[in-house]
Amino acid sequence: MPLSDHEQRVLEQLERQLNDDDPRLATRLADTGGSAIPVRRVVLGAVLAVAGLAVVLTGVSTQLVLVGVLGTALLGAGILVATLPHRGEGPGTRPATSSGPRAQRSRSRGSIMARLERDWDERGRPRP
Repeated sequence: MPLSDHEQRVLEQLERQLNDDDPRLATRLADTGGSAIPVRRVVLGAVLAVAGLAVVLTGVSTQLVLVGVLGTALLGAGILVATLPHRGEGPGTRPATSSGPRAQRSRSRGSIMARLERDWDERGRPRP
């Protein structure tokens, strides 16, 4: 459902206010470069999950516990395949890892909560 004109103006005003108050947070929120899950993996995971569910039902109907456990494992593997983030384009490719001074600095800063608290405390200070 599209936004009304009033809602669109309010949204634009909120975006401008966010950019003025905390430009660093605004750029973080605007960055949509997250890893998307490929459709092929979602389909493969769904097929595995449905097959696992069928094996679980077969195990229940035949009263074989081992078949039910294997079906549960297959169902879990399907869900895992469908929801894990994408790491590479094909076999033999290394996962994309960030390296360099910024990545090392963020790893060495400590926990997420400590970084969030530090960012909150520094939000009003001018940046060089």
